[in-house]
Amino acid sequence: MSSSNENTTSSSGSEQSDSGNDTLDFIEKLSDVPMGKLPPHIDFQRTRVDCKADAPIHTDTFQYSGAYASMGVDNSLLDSFSSNFRVEVIRLEKDEMEFDMIGIDPAIANAFRRILIAEVPTMAIERVLIANNTSVIQDEVLSHRLGLIPIKADPRLFEFTENNAANEKNTIVFGLKVRCEKQGKRKGPKREGQEQDGQTRITVKSKDLVWLPNGSNFALESEGSSSNSSSKPKTYTSFTCSQDSLPEFSTNPVGPTDGDITIARLGPGQEIELEALAVKGIGKTHAKWSPVAPAWYRMLPEVIILKDIEDELAEKLVATCPVKVFDIEDIGNGKKRATVARPRKCTLCRECIREGKGWEDSLSLRRVKDHFIFTIESTGVLPPEVLFTEAVKILQDKCERAITDLC
Repeated sequence: MSSSNENTTSSSGSEQSDSGNDTLDFIEKLSDVPMGKLPPHIDFQRTRVDCKADAPIHTDTFQYSGAYASMGVDNSLLDSFSSNFRVEVIRLEKDEMEFDMIGIDPAIANAFRRILIAEVPTMAIERVLIANNTSVIQDEVLSHRLGLIPIKADPRLFEFTENNAANEKNTIVFGLKVRCEKQGKRKGPKREGQEQDGQTRITVKSKDLVWLPNGSNFALESEGSSSNSSSKPKTYTSFTCSQDSLPEFSTNPVGPTDGDITIARLGPGQEIELEALAVKGIGKTHAKWSPVAPAWYRMLPEVIILKDIEDELAEKLVATCPVKVFDIEDIGNGKKRATVARPRKCTLCRECIREGKGWEDSLSLRRVKDHFIFTIESTGVLPPEVLFTEAVKILQDKCERAITDLC
């Protein structure tokens, strides 16, 4: 009995020794880790998001500069940024711009997006002085609607109010006076595109807002009864000169970006008379000062065909993609092969790899982590290229303040 146990113990020890030797031999045969260059699979995880049929993987970023120090690779953000960063404008229209920002970290890309939305200043209506409103829209709702009308005025020409009196350097004044007569006739200045006489109701639109370059015409309530009739009554603004006399406004009159924005509908006998004061502000305070409708980005799609997809499978692939990323080319002898024709259009819906494991082995859908496709759609207050440069200036100022605080 004792001899049997000793034989079993001896056999087990021998197997463990052989296993240990095999592991040691395997480790010794491994090639050395290349210094100064990442292995392909690690570099892929660092630079790409791999989109599988169920979920994307490798979505995190490595911001620590010493993450790959053992391999002799410096992962410093500043070094790679200074050598790789560039901007490529893809499309530029009146109110929309698409460009690529290449060689930056997602945190910086998102900071730039947030600055565009919340920190680039614009002009927007902040105060509304209502003399008469007999429409069905309450005063506060009417004021809110007026505040959301984009104002085409260069904010760089104005100052922030900061509790100062409204003057020609920090305030724009608009007047609105429209009345619907009981016979359906419109009382007030008629302009091209407005409703014709004889209608029972009229629509008040943003084109009815009239710029008042001399400031407010409404007298202050406290001054209305006690002021001398021979002197000019005090108003809600303190303009020392007319804004249209200034050279910066002589060729660029101020007004709403779109004259077709509906403000209210008036029935017979209803009237609106008011003045609206626009001041400089930022979207962080209220969304009405945000200069962009959407400002968004996405990582550059990368579509790779790992195995040739031919004939009927190629046609099926082309039909499956809803945005037509793939195309078919003729390779001769009556054969067809699928190609990637428009990878930039890929929305990562992953319909092309949901059919089964075979499709996932033939296609690879990726996102480039440091390549962002930006789209800026301006509300019309400033051209998109100007919004871009202003956002860059604000980001630069933030960086300079951070460096100053650290020093």
